[in-house]
Amino acid sequence: MAKYGVLGSGTVAQVLAKGLKQHGHEVRIGSRSAEKLSAFSTESGIASGTFADVAASSDVVVLAVKGTAAEEAVRLAGGLAGKVVIDATNPIADAPPVDGVLQYFTGPNESLLERLQAIAPQARFVKAFNSVGNALMVNPSLPGGPPTMFYCGNDPDAKQIVAELITQFGWEPLDMGTAAAARAIEPLCQLWCIPPFRGGSRTHAFKLLRG
Repeated sequence: MAKYGVLGSGTVAQVLAKGLKQHGHEVRIGSRSAEKLSAFSTESGIASGTFADVAASSDVVVLAVKGTAAEEAVRLAGGLAGKVVIDATNPIADAPPVDGVLQYFTGPNESLLERLQAIAPQARFVKAFNSVGNALMVNPSLPGGPPTMFYCGNDPDAKQIVAELITQFGWEPLDMGTAAAARAIEPLCQLWCIPPFRGGSRTHAFKLLRG
């Protein structure tokens, strides 16, 4: 079984790390400063380390940091060549939403995933887990059945690994193609966030219906 490493110290990183452990995977979690995760490690039993330490010891790396810190995190992790990297980030700008719509620092014809792939061209990036709130990322239970997790990337074998994890986490995986599809997948975060920003609930997810 593959060894997983989660890069990030926020809620999304912690939720995904716990989900991996819950589903029987060997997992570590990393931050710029390992001490930042000491309390979480004690509570969860998930070992922590630096970005570089965790990436080096993992077969599959989950990138779950703020979008503005994603490029630096990839550089600090280093040694990602050949590894599957699940990119759960979104290019959210350091600016408030406009009428409930998050502001992005990317344009419509680019994506954060593509920027990260350019920084680490030998890594096998797959965009996933970016289009829903952290409370539903693992084992969502919704009246409409398993929601759809859209994913994309350039490496077919890497995408298959991620699709299997998506299924294990209780989602329907849907392959949207190459890394360019992240230009459409990343804005789903903006759409998902509008209801809660406008006073609605956070208990929703996307589902593709086929005729």
